[in-house]
Amino acid sequence: MLGLLAVGLGAYWLLTRPAPLSGAQLSGALAAAEAVEAGGAATPGASGLSGQQVFDAAGCASCHAAPGAEPADRPVLAGGKRFATPFGTFVAPNISPDPKAGIGAWTDAQLMNAIMRGISPGGAHYYPAFPYATYGRADPADIALLVAHLRGLPADATPSQPHEIGFPFNIRRNMGIWKRLFVDHDWVVANAAEPQIARGRYLVEALAHCGECHTPRNALGGIDRGAWLSGAPNPTGKGRIPDITPRGLSWSEADIANYLKTGFTPEYDTAGAEMAEVVENLSKLPETELKAIAAYLKSLPAGSEGTGDGAK
Repeated sequence: MLGLLAVGLGAYWLLTRPAPLSGAQLSGALAAAEAVEAGGAATPGASGLSGQQVFDAAGCASCHAAPGAEPADRPVLAGGKRFATPFGTFVAPNISPDPKAGIGAWTDAQLMNAIMRGISPGGAHYYPAFPYATYGRADPADIALLVAHLRGLPADATPSQPHEIGFPFNIRRNMGIWKRLFVDHDWVVANAAEPQIARGRYLVEALAHCGECHTPRNALGGIDRGAWLSGAPNPTGKGRIPDITPRGLSWSEADIANYLKTGFTPEYDTAGAEMAEVVENLSKLPETELKAIAAYLKSLPAGSEGTGDGAK
């Protein structure tokens, strides 16, 4: 009996172990970012985005700026915003460069593994309220630029607050199983027919993490890729997050791009709630990027689940 228990525990430990980025991924991305940063903070990387633009596309300030903080070019990422879910309430941590309360003492590799693999500096799993499952599709060089940008923002000594979650969800080690079941770094839309659509796919499926809100989840919180971007219940229990496939969003590409730039719908209504913050961030990107997002969304199949031949 003890032998079986030991085997079971050993298997559990192996199945739940963290899977960090490879040394080659880290060294190549960090070297590329260092070369870009040598040209100035606004210099774009190989993907065409600067560190500031990766930060804006990823929406870091929307979650990590202190509640009630006014939008700013250099936000203070002191954390504290609360996210109610069926699994408990998650609280955004301090990710300012403060060496004690924030990420100031972390290495670049530790930050990249946190963002792309959901692994803490101590080797613990992060909860997927942090969208590392989506950021894992990004170009590591872009995430290295993001790391450099984060280091240049104001430091704040506000301590991070603990999450409010109960058993069994408070056992972080179990997130290793969750990752094995539900984290998939392949593109959802497997075939992007045109360069503009491929660019939109990169922004939607990786940096902007649109699927985290607009796609339904199963009972364990895994994203239902078969219903990609087809709308989902609001985790707070209030209302529904809309379908943004062509089935649910009849706007033209120009309408979508203009909405992401101005926050105005074709009917001259305005973006509200969390979407207002998304627009605040995305509107800072070049118009070519917003048009690429629009082209991608309009290219999605308009079937009953928002997927079809072009989706996995």
